[in-house]
Amino acid sequence: MEIVSMKAEHWPAVSNIYQEGIATGIATFETQIPTYEAWDSSHMKSCRLVAIANNEILGWAALSPVSSRCVYGGVGEVSVYVSLKARGKGVGAKLMQKLIAESEANGLWTLQSGIFPENVGSRRLHEKMGFRFLGTREKIGKKNGEWKDNVLYERRSKTVGSD
Repeated sequence: MEIVSMKAEHWPAVSNIYQEGIATGIATFETQIPTYEAWDSSHMKSCRLVAIANNEILGWAALSPVSSRCVYGGVGEVSVYVSLKARGKGVGAKLMQKLIAESEANGLWTLQSGIFPENVGSRRLHEKMGFRFLGTREKIGKKNGEWKDNVLYERRSKTVGSD
């Protein structure tokens, strides 16, 4: 498996994996796949990755800015999605490791994730990668008319922003 920079031509496979995540009901508040243009404009231009094996995309990772305010310029919101057929095979861990390295190379000092409490796999991945649990945001948003909680995880870089 190879982790490489995501390109626009990867979008069909990336969006299929994203749709698989949406279908679980525990991966995102999103209910439909955005256009590539909408997705592209809402994510950082750096730190976009895909995992590829045998010419097949197995997963993807990217960062979104958490705010347009300059003081939060070094903080990114994590997205990591793994295809159904590749789950449990270390794809998420490889993507997250590379995402962390890329984020630090691009000057980010904090990564954060909002995760549905029942998404145990994502919570375990974040904990394994050095994220710490910050707390629960109760009824932070509605999905399909139902209030949902979100647990917040954060990883502070040991090399960027430590001065």
